[in-house]
Amino acid sequence: MEYKDYYKIMGVSRDASADDIKKAYRKLARKYHPDVSTEANAEHHFKEVNEAYEVLKDPEKRATYDQLGTRWRAGDDFRPPPGWDFGDGNFDFRSRGGNAGFGGAGGFDFSDFFESLFGGAGGGSRWRTGGAGGAHSFRTAGEDQHSKIYISLEEAYQGTTRAIQLEVSDGGFAPSSTRTLNVKIPAGVTEGKRIRLTGQGAPGSNGGINGDLYLEVSIKPHSLYRVENKDIHIELPITPWEAALGATVNVPTLAGTVGLKIPAGAQSGSKLRLKGRGLQGHPAGDQYVQLKIVTPPAETSHARELYQKMAEELAWFKPRADLAG
Repeated sequence: MEYKDYYKIMGVSRDASADDIKKAYRKLARKYHPDVSTEANAEHHFKEVNEAYEVLKDPEKRATYDQLGTRWRAGDDFRPPPGWDFGDGNFDFRSRGGNAGFGGAGGFDFSDFFESLFGGAGGGSRWRTGGAGGAHSFRTAGEDQHSKIYISLEEAYQGTTRAIQLEVSDGGFAPSSTRTLNVKIPAGVTEGKRIRLTGQGAPGSNGGINGDLYLEVSIKPHSLYRVENKDIHIELPITPWEAALGATVNVPTLAGTVGLKIPAGAQSGSKLRLKGRGLQGHPAGDQYVQLKIVTPPAETSHARELYQKMAEELAWFKPRADLAG
């Protein structure tokens, strides 16, 4: 039995990433798909490409295949190493989504090489072939699709439902189309969170199942707040006397205004925490308030007199004493 070099079939290196393998597969699947291809032996190449992809897209299958590769030399027939048992039922590599290999009733099988490695584990495959008079009609699963959805910080806090329009393509086998979807955004969602919409990706062909749609949440910048995971940060201006004497001031939060106690002797840059006032969750995030002392301008004669009196009364205060050489 001849060894099959799946990396060579896919045209990728042995250290290729999952994304590289997927890109190579999509390119070759379009090139050799029997319904559209004009290449010689397109069906044979299409079958080989899908068999290779079935293995290389799955980390467990790929690891098993790579173990064999370290024991195989070019020109050798495939002979399992001593103690290598592929048929004992320890491997159950049924298709878990995405474009898969071949198998199942009424379809053609994986190659003998694949069967020897994985015990005919193609039963969960999304690929089928059949048809009257021996003509083949391939049922292919739709590709998963990825997009971003932009929401406000208030929407992230409260949750919302958004209507989105999405242009969907099946990877080149059918014309694209535009659909409107109502998407529920859960309360407390964070930046980068992915929302999966099962079956809302690219449509399959010839009755194949649809792919999934993954929406990555992006929270738009806010005029007051800065977001870090579930925590909210805000800069709070305070007066010199509020900082010196202490005070209770109103602070905006996503749930409404709350009173915050400023301790006497507070300094610019100091941070105070409002527990549980960040994005919702279990636990909820916090809101951090960074103090910023703002000095009023001396625009009137009375204001200048007050500052002059302060300078005289507090002449002992030397904030730059530590800078003296």
